Amino acid sequence: MKKPAILIVDDERNTREGLARALRRHYEIHLAESGMAALNVLDAHPVDAVLTDLRMPGMDGLTLVRRVLARDPQPVCILLTAYGNVETAVEAMKNGAYDFLTKPVNLDRLEVVLKRALESRTLVATNRSLRQQLDEKYGMEQIIGESGPMQAVFDTIRQVAPSRATVLIQGESGTGKELVAHALHNLSPRKKNPFVAVHCAALSDNLLESELFGHERGAFTGATEARKGRFELADGGSLFLDEIGEIQASTQVKLLRVMEERSFERVGGVETLDVDVRLIAATNRDLRVMVEEEKFREDLYFRLNVVQITLPPLRERRDDIPLLLNSFLHQFREENGRTLEGFTPDALEALNQYRWPGNIRELRNLVERMVVLSRGDKITLRDVPREVREGGDGKKTSGPLAGAVSMEQAEKRMIEQALNDNDGNRTLAAKQLGISRRTLHRKLNEFGLR
Repeated sequence: MKKPAILIVDDERNTREGLARALRRHYEIHLAESGMAALNVLDAHPVDAVLTDLRMPGMDGLTLVRRVLARDPQPVCILLTAYGNVETAVEAMKNGAYDFLTKPVNLDRLEVVLKRALESRTLVATNRSLRQQLDEKYGMEQIIGESGPMQAVFDTIRQVAPSRATVLIQGESGTGKELVAHALHNLSPRKKNPFVAVHCAALSDNLLESELFGHERGAFTGATEARKGRFELADGGSLFLDEIGEIQASTQVKLLRVMEERSFERVGGVETLDVDVRLIAATNRDLRVMVEEEKFREDLYFRLNVVQITLPPLRERRDDIPLLLNSFLHQFREENGRTLEGFTPDALEALNQYRWPGNIRELRNLVERMVVLSRGDKITLRDVPREVREGGDGKKTSGPLAGAVSMEQAEKRMIEQALNDNDGNRTLAAKQLGISRRTLHRKLNEFGLR
């Protein structure tokens, strides 16, 4: 296992070489006698940590720390200082240094600080990687669709994302409303700030109020300490309220006030808190009908419905079914170590004819199930559950449903999509489709694709 690399910077030769002898067993050591020499070392040898004296001729340790922390990736910085310079070292920590040690250096203490500093650096790097993965997972490119209805959705997302406008996302369960909310956030100037989600139907009215606005200690039984609500946590970012149609009248009133005044009080509190939050709401219910039935406040509905994005159910965008099937097949065969080559024609036809009442969520779960349970090198009609083969209503379908695409069209689109994903590279496209290059060539000839 590779040792962590440490750069020791000190104009006193005895100090830097003494520290090197003490640390060399567990670390790869680099030495520099000045700030400029340290920067030259960093250009040639990226390191995990910089251990630098504060007072040095020329460039002092404080300036060096600022220069080091401007690099990417950032090493952690630890300062060495005499007792009289502790105040300056504390100032350096405010500007990003991890810690400081007073001279003469206690080697045991140094080992502990270095270990914690490197663990902290690893954690920061891991969090950055996870954030990037989430951005990739929830970016608009992950919302699969080439049909006309989905292109209209994409256009609206691109247009509204940079604004501060409140967005209401409507659509049946499983159509991907939360993915759209993430895309709106990630394409906005707020993307580096928090995206906070609340699933309103999962909480009782009292719990939802505390979850949204927070509470003070003693506000109710069990409130043993003050707690921030989701509005506070989302300050500067976006707050996604899923299933907004499920909130009760009392919470609707408080939500309306926050939207109008951008301020609120915690439950049991008297201090007014100001927030800057971009609100995105979603529902699978018809809020206009709920307003007419006096189950949802009209003034709140108008506040929420500044921009509306309606996601079509899967049965109204059948052109996208082959793309979704191919995408999830690729995902789950990788996750489960399978080498499935795709769908047999009769399986593909059955899946294209099904009405998908659970929309994309149902399709995704079904593909995972078929990948896990399939015993051959392709997903066959036998792998497709009976309720799907029979159209979901217990009756055998006599022909394609309205708007369904034929097996040949579906297969052709899957091949076109794979070629497009791989910039026309047939070898990579065949690998993505799970078929041989020879089979791909044969299919290209059959469909007249060049």
